[in-house]
Amino acid sequence: MNKDYFFCGVGGSGMMPLAMIVQAQGNRISGSDRALDQGRTPEKFDWLRAHGVALHPQDGSGVVSADQVVVATGAVEDTVPDIGAARRVGAVIKTRPQLLSELFNAAPTSIGVAGTSGKSTITGMVAWILDQAGRAPTVVNGAVMKNFADADHPFASALVGGPDLFVAEVDESDGSIARYDPTVAVVSNISLDHKSMEELRELFGGFVGRATTAVLNLDNPETAALAQTLPAGKAITFALGEEEAELSAHDLQPLPTGMTFELRVRGEATRAARLNVPGAHNVANALAALGAVRALGVDMDQAVAALETFSGIRRRLEVVGTQGGVTVIDDFAHNPDKIAATLKTLHAFDGRLLILFQPHGFGPLKLMQQAFIEGFAGLMRPDDVLLMPEPVYYGGTTDRSVGSEDIAAGVRAAGRQAQALATRADCGDRIVDMARPGDRVVVMGARDDSLSTFAAELLARL
Repeated sequence: MNKDYFFCGVGGSGMMPLAMIVQAQGNRISGSDRALDQGRTPEKFDWLRAHGVALHPQDGSGVVSADQVVVATGAVEDTVPDIGAARRVGAVIKTRPQLLSELFNAAPTSIGVAGTSGKSTITGMVAWILDQAGRAPTVVNGAVMKNFADADHPFASALVGGPDLFVAEVDESDGSIARYDPTVAVVSNISLDHKSMEELRELFGGFVGRATTAVLNLDNPETAALAQTLPAGKAITFALGEEEAELSAHDLQPLPTGMTFELRVRGEATRAARLNVPGAHNVANALAALGAVRALGVDMDQAVAALETFSGIRRRLEVVGTQGGVTVIDDFAHNPDKIAATLKTLHAFDGRLLILFQPHGFGPLKLMQQAFIEGFAGLMRPDDVLLMPEPVYYGGTTDRSVGSEDIAAGVRAAGRQAQALATRADCGDRIVDMARPGDRVVVMGARDDSLSTFAAELLARL
């Protein structure tokens, strides 16, 4: 029976793909979004309207019936007017992870992609390989998959396929990973991000334990330890240059826009492989994706060929353009691991980095203050410059005791160039003043769609 779903925050990177899949199953979709009320990213909401999604202000006016299912992000707060309205009319309230896990667990075969870093890219790679292999997967990703984006689907963070195979990026930051029962559990890496290591070990251990097959990274000490706990034959392991792993990559060679490497699969002849996304971390992501599809019996030669035409994930080291000899790159890096991967990849080639890093919240900044300082100070070159506006803040009772100047001061104390400025616009002005031919400008941050617009505007000003 078709249902009426109301998505609170329908334009969000996690909500929009889920809404599209629920709609494709024959349900009616409506929703609200704070960004819509604030006039941000209007093209996204125009696209939703054009695709049959009724949009309402986020004031509770769209929730009018007990027959509606109201879907909220992980945090269901009564202070959100839509949630208050749902309680008043007696509508069912579900969190996004609750709904996604129900759809995921209902599929006969499922691949859950988890880990601190690389989830969106691995999910996109798995989706593309399965699509090219004719498996018709249904996919929910947290970012736009460039291979599936076209004029009709500019926000292709979902792929509507058949009902038998479901692939999803799975999040540990809110603990919702505990809801998923995957056929194949992929864990790229485990490091400090939102929760303590003890909590993370328990969550990832349970996730892997419930799966038929686990795909695990031997290069990460935590996932390698997880592999040791599993019965023989349950894990498919991968690593860079590690002969013990079932899938390993050797002789990595960076190209300006990609990588070549030698793929070794235990018991098989060595294959030459090529990626059109840069960085050693993307070779590791590719190995994870190959392990996942191997668990479903996809031919390895076919999988390697598909990876060569994988065009990446939006805002993952995405080149916006080059103007006056200065290249602008838009990147989702927001925790120390992701920032490290980005800086290492960019430093494989010459040129000063002008780094704009907008922290995605005061909470993460406080939790990872020392890791941020050590990460930037350890990987920046002497002529690189870090510029930081204050963290994203949408109101609420967050502890704001650690700000961007605390990070910048720590990086300066370690002998690298860093400045904290009041606003992002101030940072942009400083970058335009400083930029010279040969520089790469990197716009880093998460939880703010307007960063991509900012990157495009910076390019136009150079």
